[in-house]
Amino acid sequence: MGKDLKGKELGVGISQRKDGLYTARFTGKNGKRKQKYFKKLQECRKWIADAQFEDEHGDINVSGDMTVDAWFDYWIENIKGKTVRWNTLSSYKGRYEKNIKDVIGNMLIKDVKPMHCQNILNIMDNNGYAGGSMERTKITMSCMFSDACENGFIPINPVSKSVKCPKKENVNTRVLTLKEQKKFLATARSSVNYYHFLFILQTGVRSSELRGLKWSDIDFENRIIHIQRNVTYDSNNNKFIVGELKTNSGYRDIPMTGIASEILANIKRNIADKTNMLSFEFADHIFLNSNNKLIPNSNYDSYLEKICNKAGIEKISMHTLRHTFAARCIESGMKPKTVQKLLEASWTRQHFYDNGFVCSCDRR
Repeated sequence: MGKDLKGKELGVGISQRKDGLYTARFTGKNGKRKQKYFKKLQECRKWIADAQFEDEHGDINVSGDMTVDAWFDYWIENIKGKTVRWNTLSSYKGRYEKNIKDVIGNMLIKDVKPMHCQNILNIMDNNGYAGGSMERTKITMSCMFSDACENGFIPINPVSKSVKCPKKENVNTRVLTLKEQKKFLATARSSVNYYHFLFILQTGVRSSELRGLKWSDIDFENRIIHIQRNVTYDSNNNKFIVGELKTNSGYRDIPMTGIASEILANIKRNIADKTNMLSFEFADHIFLNSNNKLIPNSNYDSYLEKICNKAGIEKISMHTLRHTFAARCIESGMKPKTVQKLLEASWTRQHFYDNGFVCSCDRR
């Protein structure tokens, strides 16, 4: 039974050194002693409890002699499985299977060096991967090796400061010109998703936020749209998942332009004309297809491609519409910092109009 500097009992395997640090140690079932130091007693107790439980109940021999493949499987199942969002978990798995596994999967985890991690990013660069994909791959490697290091399976994280994503040339974000925007809207008018596209051009919301909008989020009296959640599509399990926004600034109030108000009013009138609108999943959500279902991004992309081909303009995505909204704001004289606040943070309707924004779609 260990004690602190004042002689107080701390528990089996825990003690306090003369420099004030708490130390926890125990001998695992493989006969090896595990030890770690902490500044706080609470952290020390948590570590030894978790480590002893894992040592007792772990279903694989987690050690430096295991392969990267074995560690990744254990890491995903036992460490990250219930602590991160499903889409983050999906990203980890995707990046590992596509870019990491074939290069270092069969290596022993203890043998992985920074040069091996850098090689993965270099291979991706040579194969034409975008900067964002390389960055997500680096994050996946850094997280999995960081947890291996924290649990004492390797001494240091091989994804060191020297491991960097190869620089890519800056690619200008696709934005519709005013002429393209008019062509797009004229062609999209016959689409069943016309209101969906027009609404993003009026508000700058993300497609996941568009799916997440409910009628309870709409304040017609004060002309305010409350962004409270997102809805993403899990293609592996063929279902939509309602989730929280990633950051606090994502929860925001968007001023309602005249066109946005008309869009919502028209959708509400169409719903009122139907008698079976309360009997299906997501019935309280606003932007649905003709079958009263939410629309995944892949479907939106297909619709957009057909519209663009018919309109004779370069292919766009839902994110292009969001960028176009921002571009129209700036062209109307709004400061970039103000546009950023509109897209990400909560602010007042008066602030919106005081900055002089009138969307081109509002002009008759």
